[in-house]
Amino acid sequence: MTSPSGSTASEARDFLDAHPEIEAFDIVLTDANGIGRGKIIRRHELTGLYENGRHLPISILGLDIVGEDVHETGLIWDSGDGDLRAWPIPGTLMPLHGTRPARGQVLMSMYHLDGTAMGSDPRHALARQVEAFAAKGLKPAGAFELEFFLLANERDGNGRIQPARAVLDGLASAKTEVYSVDHLHGMEPLFSDIYAAAKAQDIPAETVISEYAPGQYELTLNYRNDILRAADDLLMLKRLVRLQARRHGVTACFMAKPIEDYAGSGMHLHVSMQDEAGRNVFAEAREGAWNDTILNALGGLAGTMGESMLVFAPHANSWRRFVSQSYAPVAPTWGVNNRSVALRIPAGSKSARRIEHRPSGVDANPYLVAATVLAGIAKGMDERLDPGPETTGNGYADEASGPTMPSNWLAAIEAAEASAFLKSALGPEMHRTFCAIKRAEYLRVARTVSELDYHLYLHTV
Repeated sequence: MTSPSGSTASEARDFLDAHPEIEAFDIVLTDANGIGRGKIIRRHELTGLYENGRHLPISILGLDIVGEDVHETGLIWDSGDGDLRAWPIPGTLMPLHGTRPARGQVLMSMYHLDGTAMGSDPRHALARQVEAFAAKGLKPAGAFELEFFLLANERDGNGRIQPARAVLDGLASAKTEVYSVDHLHGMEPLFSDIYAAAKAQDIPAETVISEYAPGQYELTLNYRNDILRAADDLLMLKRLVRLQARRHGVTACFMAKPIEDYAGSGMHLHVSMQDEAGRNVFAEAREGAWNDTILNALGGLAGTMGESMLVFAPHANSWRRFVSQSYAPVAPTWGVNNRSVALRIPAGSKSARRIEHRPSGVDANPYLVAATVLAGIAKGMDERLDPGPETTGNGYADEASGPTMPSNWLAAIEAAEASAFLKSALGPEMHRTFCAIKRAEYLRVARTVSELDYHLYLHTV
């Protein structure tokens, strides 16, 4: 059978010839929560994977955050939990740095047995939006930024998480070491392995920054002309950061808000648009004179942000990040060179003009984030939507004016469920699956009696 993903057996054979040391491969399918699910196969199975795909149960795409079936997705017993076929994503077959014995990795995408795309696979949602722009003669380009915490494996004496000690010499710091280069030196052995692993996987990891909380860091990724590959980069980078952190005895944390008194972790998406000649259609004719295309794109993103927030903040913890003056936007504002807004036009030359979409937490699924952002841009361009006045100064002061955003997780779920825009952006199957999983997770959290409940009420009411 010809691979519907475009993968070829020659890619597998060439890789095996180039890497005789590799004995096994992680085959990774990404679910609605951005979790990699799949199998480890042996070396001799790789060519067959590329020739015939691999049967995987349809229910793998209908799991909640803890891996439990969500029957409301319609992907479990309604379908008899039958097998579909996953196929390798071309260009994602890579070695895994530092594994003993040596292993490789390949990302997968799910298809029906007749080769049609499975609508609850989040990567297909992004591919649909890319194809829609291609029909208009446009190609989205972009890159993600990855913020995360490095934490100690052990809690402190009060049971709270704590920043990891420096892997170089064990030095502890509980300070906000923002932009401290010396602080980065303590994590140099870990970041060296992260960079080596990224190079082995052809992931364009670039600058590392000590961020705005104890134990918080940021890795930037170089721009890709293919936004699908940019989302692949982010997923692969998260996996390798987590793996290399474990090898150095610390925990890489991708919760949106792990420490209550400090800023959370975002996953900013930088996006631009190229025409068939490779020109950036967001670029203005002269510096600062914004063209209608970028303004309309901003209008579409601002106008759809409220009903899309479940994609950008998909978990209970995600909503703890949205606090005024904490570098997480609380209103669909836009501005130039302004980090208090949701939609930022970074400083720089007009040839590199782009929009930085800032609402998403690092816990969001990059495929769904990019699909929703592209759909918002398309809506703005098609309908020539006005983004309203630019925010100059403190964007948090504008939070009560203009379009509104949900204030909590349940409101975001209800807005997403009712949204015709989001249903179109993700596709009906992905929209149904995603919303059903999020509501099931909300109910799980709502019925859980937490330690905070006991602290507040056990001996007082």
